[in-house]
Amino acid sequence: MQEQQDTARGIVIVGAGQAGARAAEAARSAGYAGRITLIGAEAHLPYERPQLSKEMLLDVEAPLQMVRDAEGWAALNIDVVTGARIVSGDIRKSVVVAEDGRLFFYDKLLIATGTAARRLPALEAGPLPVLTLRTIEDALALRAHLRPGLRLAVVGGGVIGLEAAAAATKMGATVTVIEAAATLLSRALPPVVSDFLRARHEQAGVVFRLGQPPISATAEGVVLASGEVVPADLILVGIGVEPELDLARSLGLEIDSGIKVDGHGRTSVHNVFAAGDVVSQWCAWHGRAMRIETWANAQNQAAAAARSMVGELTAYQDAPWFWTNQYELNIQVVGNAVGGEVVVRGTPAGGRFSVANLVAGEVVGAVTVNMPKDMASLRRLVAARRSLAADELKDPGFDLRRAAAVR
Repeated sequence: MQEQQDTARGIVIVGAGQAGARAAEAARSAGYAGRITLIGAEAHLPYERPQLSKEMLLDVEAPLQMVRDAEGWAALNIDVVTGARIVSGDIRKSVVVAEDGRLFFYDKLLIATGTAARRLPALEAGPLPVLTLRTIEDALALRAHLRPGLRLAVVGGGVIGLEAAAAATKMGATVTVIEAAATLLSRALPPVVSDFLRARHEQAGVVFRLGQPPISATAEGVVLASGEVVPADLILVGIGVEPELDLARSLGLEIDSGIKVDGHGRTSVHNVFAAGDVVSQWCAWHGRAMRIETWANAQNQAAAAARSMVGELTAYQDAPWFWTNQYELNIQVVGNAVGGEVVVRGTPAGGRFSVANLVAGEVVGAVTVNMPKDMASLRRLVAARRSLAADELKDPGFDLRRAAAVR
């Protein structure tokens, strides 16, 4: 692509993941008629990322789920540029620069550069193959290894690591999960759910080494801080992500844990917006600014930012929400589910239950296990910060749906 002419600048969106793609759609659906250029570093059109640790690991014939195909983007008159990594920009000239030297001028810019997988150089220095799981290529590489008898060491007991562990177990691999913390998903799940999830994995044959960080790798496996060697043929590192901030820094944007934005997605620089995993946004349910690394936030906060960018000022105020599928379990989390008074509805032993988190009597978060109808009501209760008595919530006969409908 040659340098764009000033008369055709329009909107440039850097990052063609969930956030960037949905922002482009939202800008067009809000009535913006100018040029929209969506630029992605990967060679693919925008695709759905949740499939990478789910369907793609289990089914070699699983179709790749794209946000839209090429015809769909053309129908919206949105230019999608793939394989172009944007490395810097100049706010005085309103331009961003690709690694290969291409220039993209803009009237308004949305940064949705997302995140990159954290790495463990100490393990990569060893003789065993070390993979991460962030892109299509990552998923295909992991799937190519999965087979009966494979000894897989998963470093990281978060959502990605546990979903991969469940998939690998189904494919016949022997899996050990290594987690530096003493519990699984301690920042997202209350202990009753964390313990339940661990037990389900152990039932499937997964072995856990908790509270034992890895320090190196040998031909035999992963060496833990305790000196134990976890036998492994392959290592999957799933220890979280780091925001891609090079472009934001080159533009002089205000940054803390991510690009700081207000409730409309505006950054500290005029006509520059940001969305998705790369932003630091205020979360009322946690009482602080934070990065919210969920599919729903990437989609909905980005759409709100895009509408604001084109003049339809839209505040984003949704409670954080995510889900994970592992084995036969569907686990959903809304708001802040830890740190308060935990109220359990149902019986974990039965494999179907819900947990609410109360702070000063308000429902500020919840988790459901195979209870999607409960989650529909709990999301409304959390959004409203509804005050409810713990004894009411504990009662399986208490009508959550009716409580959520009360204004």
